Amino acid sequence: MRGGFWKGRRVLVTGADGFMGSHLADRLVGEGARVSVFVRGSSTVGTTQYALKNIGHLLGRLAEIITGDIGSPDARHLAIRNRPDVIFHLAADAYVPNSFAHPLEVMETNVIGTLNMLHAVKEGRRISRIVCTSSSEIYGLTIGKAIGEEHPLYPSSPYAASKAAADRYAYAYWNTYRLPVAIIRPFNTYGPRHTYDVIPKFITLALAGAPLTIHGTGRQSRDFTYVDDMVEAFLVMGSHPDAVGRAVNFGTGKAVEINYIARAVRRIAGSASRIVHTADRQAQVPKLQCDFSLARKLFGWRPRIGIDEGLRRNIEWARENPGR
Repeated sequence: MRGGFWKGRRVLVTGADGFMGSHLADRLVGEGARVSVFVRGSSTVGTTQYALKNIGHLLGRLAEIITGDIGSPDARHLAIRNRPDVIFHLAADAYVPNSFAHPLEVMETNVIGTLNMLHAVKEGRRISRIVCTSSSEIYGLTIGKAIGEEHPLYPSSPYAASKAAADRYAYAYWNTYRLPVAIIRPFNTYGPRHTYDVIPKFITLALAGAPLTIHGTGRQSRDFTYVDDMVEAFLVMGSHPDAVGRAVNFGTGKAVEINYIARAVRRIAGSASRIVHTADRQAQVPKLQCDFSLARKLFGWRPRIGIDEGLRRNIEWARENPGR
């Protein structure tokens, strides 16, 4: 990323109060960007309310706080009115089990929300880049070892299907309308402020001395990337000219078994928690391992924080911020 690229640039981050979005908003503000955020609001008679759980410390440093439902047509008009140079679109319903019971709601947020932001770019005209956030879950039941961008898409849950649809819509809008679209495909990301998924759950349980519950055998594996490395990936996709028109994987290239994560969290936390196994999770994917060679070739990107160091940082933060 070129030095000073973000200084003074108008940036809109959707989903900015979530785990990944909050870290990205933090970094962009630190880089001198004029950051606006789109967060879900709740309405009462005559008022619009919002409660910021992760970016409250940025109040007073944000250009605008936009509230609304990303799946509503209003979201498009709100984004256009904000007049950003770059949109980072992260707003999503990202908790996979929620999609089992609420597949239509998840589709509305993940697919229609993405289409709303794509149309904001199409109709707003002055927006120079939109980074659409995809997911490694779109690959589903994978073939072979590390997954490259040309791997077939076999989404195995309604969530994964919604992200695959949004990913391909984003590509289609670049291909059809030549919109300045870049698609980032992050593999499993962890770190401070994350509240769901296996690593934050294990950390919370370990610090409380409670049993660490593993769904299935624990032999299933994921490519876990620390949040600081993934923020760099987002910034690259938002700034590098070669990102436009591409979908790019970002991960560590290493598949780590859930059994290892449980043992490592317990060891690093100094916990006496037992490790127990329960029934396998619905729509479980056995393995996700990233081939990030395209990111390395195009941008010189590579992960810098290994799993043990990342867990140590995450556990230290959790100790200092109980209940978050």
